[in-house]
Amino acid sequence: MGNFKTKLKSKSFFVYSTLMHIILSIALIITSYLFFVPNVYNFMVRNFAASDTGSKDIVLIVIDDKSVDTLRWPWKREVYAKIFNYLNEYTQTKVIGFDSLPAAPDNEDPQSDIIFYNSLAKTKNLVVGFAPSISNSNIDKNYNKDFAHKFSISVTDNRSYKPQSKYNSIFKYPDGYFSSVSKVGSVNNTPNINGYLVQADQLVEVEGDFFASLALRMYLDLVESNKITIDNSKLTVDKTQIEIPGFSTQNGFQNSIHFYKRHPNSEYSHKKYSAIDIIQSYDLIKSGKTPKVDPSEFTNKIVLVGGNAKASAVALDDTVSTPIMQKHPGVDIQATIFDNILNDEFISLPPFSWEILIIIMLTIATFVIISRLSFFKSLTLLVAIGFLYFIFCILGYRANVAFDLISPLLVQLITMIFAYSYRFIVEGKNKEKIKQAMGKYLSQDIMKNVVKNIDDIKLGGKRANVSVLFADIRGFTSMSEKMTAEEVSMILNEYFSEIEPIITKYNGVINKFIGDAVMAIFGEPIQDINHPSNAVKCAYAMLKKVEWLQDKWLNEGKPKIEIGIGINTGDAFVGNIGSEKRLEYTVIGDMVNLASRIESYNKVYKTNFLISSSTYSQVSSIVDVIKISEVTIRGKSKKMDIYEVLRVSNND
Repeated sequence: MGNFKTKLKSKSFFVYSTLMHIILSIALIITSYLFFVPNVYNFMVRNFAASDTGSKDIVLIVIDDKSVDTLRWPWKREVYAKIFNYLNEYTQTKVIGFDSLPAAPDNEDPQSDIIFYNSLAKTKNLVVGFAPSISNSNIDKNYNKDFAHKFSISVTDNRSYKPQSKYNSIFKYPDGYFSSVSKVGSVNNTPNINGYLVQADQLVEVEGDFFASLALRMYLDLVESNKITIDNSKLTVDKTQIEIPGFSTQNGFQNSIHFYKRHPNSEYSHKKYSAIDIIQSYDLIKSGKTPKVDPSEFTNKIVLVGGNAKASAVALDDTVSTPIMQKHPGVDIQATIFDNILNDEFISLPPFSWEILIIIMLTIATFVIISRLSFFKSLTLLVAIGFLYFIFCILGYRANVAFDLISPLLVQLITMIFAYSYRFIVEGKNKEKIKQAMGKYLSQDIMKNVVKNIDDIKLGGKRANVSVLFADIRGFTSMSEKMTAEEVSMILNEYFSEIEPIITKYNGVINKFIGDAVMAIFGEPIQDINHPSNAVKCAYAMLKKVEWLQDKWLNEGKPKIEIGIGINTGDAFVGNIGSEKRLEYTVIGDMVNLASRIESYNKVYKTNFLISSSTYSQVSSIVDVIKISEVTIRGKSKKMDIYEVLRVSNND
């Protein structure tokens, strides 16, 4: 029954530990996704995924600090017109993107607006930016409808899950701007909860109508298509069948951006031209002079025009935090998103089921390794596995697959803590069981001494002054011949069970059972300067206990037993004897043999309790004795005195 309860407790402990491990693991995964994963993702993208600069086929024209320092800000719109006239009249670009939102009409100089609008109308391969809005105020249903009629794209929606779009209105264009442009794309991209932009909003929905991102709309114009298909996990351009892996949210259909590293000494990952150089080049060409920037540099290029004048014009400070820089120019981000589509280079997020499978496999492997190997071997192997998983994630990011690095390692860490704790607890319980089991064969005190010196167990010992007690049942051989083996066993077991606590009480250690005899040591390994008196008190208490057993067994119809006790005090060797593989803690010496022979004289003198003269000299004040003079002891050349103990005073 006790063993069953122990097993039940062990199983309950294992179940509770497993449940706690699962709960903490889930909490860790959630916490890591909220706080750690975004930062680790940034680190991995910056150091391993962004391995090259952006495509040479994509260039930027930026209204930068140089531009606004040279030409005082704000600019008339006719200045912008020069950029697009330069591209439209003197270059052979594939597609042009304008990463900007037009302000209100210039009522002071409407002619400047007309020049700008005419420039846009003549640029047929131009896609301009627009911004969907979540604002509920001043919603113009008619404008939304007109905007969708002119600029929305055809989408085949095969999603089984269709989240409600958060957008319900559109930032209004000036009338002339609306009439001049023919293709638009959303410039909205939503940062994550940590403020980093890692996802591109490739598709947005406003009141049931779909609009592409600026980059996606540029690509559709490039391949002369206006149709896409979306399902739960990808967006497909119908004409080219290019697939963008992603997912749907209230922000639209999003995908992870594959970033590129910056050009040396630049904050851009694509080649950049200053807008003022393009404007001046246009004026120089018109006047028949050599331009600063040769138009041939834009042949067969994809061009994005945008602003990033942080120092001189707050209105042009278009930056956002990304994994590769804290202030990443927005126009370069748009170029990056287009680059991803053009070169079919996206970062894929593995299905969540894969992440869970990795965590489960790593958890099982950790438990198995810890349960099978030693502490240092298992710890070394687990560290190696963690390092290999880190290498695996690096290779994944280099292949544009963003595995979760931190969650599996955090779960592995907590699994190690639980597994090692469980192992040490179980091992501790097993050791305690072994100690208890071995304590039935060895003295508990000897067991404690072994455990205390577990790393220094060896042959040898020391000389010590001890008292040795021998107790033997009288006439046991003839008595046992009349009983069955089971009856003999019951008698002995009850007898030994009653005297063992008495020996322990008086700081004695049972060294061995010899058939029906007991040998006990006083003074070692339990240090006790009063070992002679304690040995005598113990013997006297044993005799009293035997008297009690006699009455008990008489009522039970069992045979009456008598015991004889002999005690000797002296110096002896105490320690480990045997071989390196098999040791026994014992006491050896002439004084031990003498104690045994003194006990045997109980048969001769019909006594029950005899002690040597060396013992008597130590306990004379507490015993009443009868001296038995000049006894011949086998093995001794001289006769000696021994003493029969009649009573022990001050006995507790």
